[in-house]
Formats: sequence, C-alpha cells, structure tokens
Amino acid sequence: MASSSNRPVSSLPLVHERMDWNLLRTFMFVVQERGIGRAASALHLSQPAVSQALKRLEDAVGGMLLHRRNGEFRLTGLGEEIYAIARDMYGTMARIETAALQDQDTEEVAGTLRLLVMSRVQSSAYDDFLAHFHRRYPRIEFQIDVLQSAAILDALTKRVAALGICLCRKPVESLYRRLFLRHRYAVVCGRHHPLFSKRRVVIDDLLDQNFVVFASDQIGDTLSPLTIFRDQRGFTGRVVGTSPHIEELRRLVVAGVGLSFFPEHLIRQDVLSGELRRLPPEESVAEIDVFLTWHKQRKLSAPEQAFLTAFEHFLNRTPLESRAN
Repeated sequence: MASSSNRPVSSLPLVHERMDWNLLRTFMFVVQERGIGRAASALHLSQPAVSQALKRLEDAVGGMLLHRRNGEFRLTGLGEEIYAIARDMYGTMARIETAALQDQDTEEVAGTLRLLVMSRVQSSAYDDFLAHFHRRYPRIEFQIDVLQSAAILDALTKRVAALGICLCRKPVESLYRRLFLRHRYAVVCGRHHPLFSKRRVVIDDLLDQNFVVFASDQIGDTLSPLTIFRDQRGFTGRVVGTSPHIEELRRLVVAGVGLSFFPEHLIRQDVLSGELRRLPPEESVAEIDVFLTWHKQRKLSAPEQAFLTAFEHFLNRTPLESRAN
C-alpha cells in the first residue's frame, strides 16, 4: 500500500542508536490484535507500557502510526510502512532464534505431550508447525484430547493438564494466553431452508427466522458476541436447537431447522458444494479468538516446555492473518 507520508522508508529517521527492536515488536502486536489492551494481554504487559512503547516508536519515526478515535482503528500510510518493516524484521529474528535452537540436543527430549484442543481447528500453518516440531523432537509422543473450550479452561485452571488450544473470551487470572487464531463468523442457511433458493436476501429477511446455536452462545459464555449481534440487530426468531458440536449444528442447518453462525473458514467448501448459503451481512458478524493457554504456576514437563517454546516461536514468526486457512 502506498504511503501518505510522501517520503521513502529509507529517509525515515530510523537511527539505529535510538531504535529499540522491542518497540517494533510491540507495534506489530498492537496492529495484529487491533488494540492496545489485547496487545498488552498477548505480550503479558500493562496497557500503559504498550501505550508508552507506541508513543516512543512514533517519536522515533517522526509521525503518527495509528488513528484510534471513537472506535476507529486504522493504520496511517507511515504505519503501513513500519508494520511491513516490523513483520520482516520479526521473521528475521525468528529465523535467528530457530538457527540457535537447532544447535541444541533435541533428541534427548522424550515423553508424552498432552494437548487439550477445541474441535475444528483448521490451520495449514499449524499443521506445518507440528511437522517441524515432530522432526525436531522425534521421541515426543502426542496425546490430543478434543474438548469444549469451557472444559479445557476448567482443566487448565485445576492443573489437570498443562496446555490447551481453546476459546478464552475473557482473561483468566491463573492462566497465560497467546492469540493463535481469529475466527470470523457469518450467518448461514442450509439447502432445505426457504431462504436458500430466494434470489435476493437482505438483512430484514433474517429478523424473524429461527436459529440453531452453539450451547456456549449466551451472554457471558465463550460465544456470547453472537448473542449480542442477534440482540442488537433485533432478531425475533426463536432458538430451536442447540449443540456444543459444530457437526450437529451443521446437520440441523442443512436440514432447514434454522439459521446459524459458523466460522467463515469452515463454510467455504459447503458453500461451494451447495450445502450451505452465506447470508447477509457481507462482513463478519463477530470475531472470536482462539488462544494457546497454560497455567501460570504449573510446572511443565520437558515435552510441554519444548512445545510451548516452539509454539511461541511459531506465533512470533507467523503473522496472525497467515495462520488461518
């Protein structure tokens, strides 16, 4: 994207004596998390510390990087350039760390790695990470249990397990969390629903329709932004089906029982095959984040520590938008 600053990146006052790499790293997280508060949580820093880092970076480069007023979050032209530089540098730093780690004796790390994972996590980048991790630690065996996010958070809080990949809408005091994926949800209907064959569908056509929803789609639970969307838009239809499993919700939607909200990346094939139809609005109705989560005080085994270290390197070198399929 072209800069509105009318000056090339090479002419920016990036004097190396006054440029701290950590400022670029913090700025990159602010952009990817789309907010100072969420970036502070991901970096395990306070919000004032992140705000101060952003101000120091703007002073160092000599211009504003972000527009953040009245709910607006938008990069300036200079911000676009600095974000691109930060991503490139971050990738370089990650490669340096990886090269250093490769000199360590990884074959001695052995044992069982237990992961608690929510269902339908789809990420080619994560698949590639697991392949790389297995090559580095061939003596680690995997035990992966698929659970609901609430059950994963409960197990982690009680220290029953060490590592989980799940929804975690609000910070939990005893747990660390790092943003892994951002799921964007859309409204869908199935091929047996009356709206499926309607030539043109507008948002008003949805207001009196019934819904089938996730069991956690209620105020205060992990998917409550979907409830908030229905309330704000004035939907009057009933909830006629619930399930914690997306496979069963999909079955009900295809059967025409009701509309539902599904992650955009999970409906692409069904839309192409004619099983589902995406409905208005065109933009996503909610963004719900998936985190790697672990207990702050629980002692990690050697396989768990190896996975956590490798996964954090994976997150550091892979931009958020590149992690989802």
